Amino acid sequence: MRKVFQDELAQVGEELIEISRLVTGAIEKATESFEVADVDLAQDVIAADARIDFLQNSLDERAIDILALQGPVASDLRMIVGSLRMSASLERMGDLARHVAQLARLRYPNNVIPAALQETFKEFARLDIEISKKVTELLETRDLNVAREIAKDNMAVDELHLSVFKAIAADDWNESATTTVDVALASRYFERFADHGVSVARKVSYLVNGEWQSDEFA
Repeated sequence: MRKVFQDELAQVGEELIEISRLVTGAIEKATESFEVADVDLAQDVIAADARIDFLQNSLDERAIDILALQGPVASDLRMIVGSLRMSASLERMGDLARHVAQLARLRYPNNVIPAALQETFKEFARLDIEISKKVTELLETRDLNVAREIAKDNMAVDELHLSVFKAIAADDWNESATTTVDVALASRYFERFADHGVSVARKVSYLVNGEWQSDEFA
């Protein structure tokens, strides 16, 4: 009976990793469609989000069944509850990748971002992709050095997010209201994507240490 329980826990962990890999694929494709105004690629991201949602629901159902039928305690209970919360963060990351793709589709054949901020958003994309890859690595290895790298990347994303809002508030900003809204939304999507990556890192740290170390990942 105990082996069955451990196999079920392992399956939950594998499903988290699978969702995380799909999220990485989504943000890679979404940012490419965003940068080059590729409507077909954007549509692929939008359609594929349903797979992430399905897997999250499946994982959550499995975790709830384990809670109800196995009565886990201590570290096993932390694993199940943490997995439920991590799956929600990963699903939200998938949603945010979809939002980026939806902006690309909405403004096709034009680029969403004006020329003056395109390099900023390329850096946003690079950092979010790195965070997503590191989330998968963290779920596979539980190496808290990776968690700290995620936190560091998130700080760089926050700085970019602040720079965007300074740019659109500056006296020399002369883009249309529509472009201004698009830029603000896109910046928020990239920033929140990174935040959810940090959320997963915090939960993995909790699984490893048994303590909530929010300061480490502030």
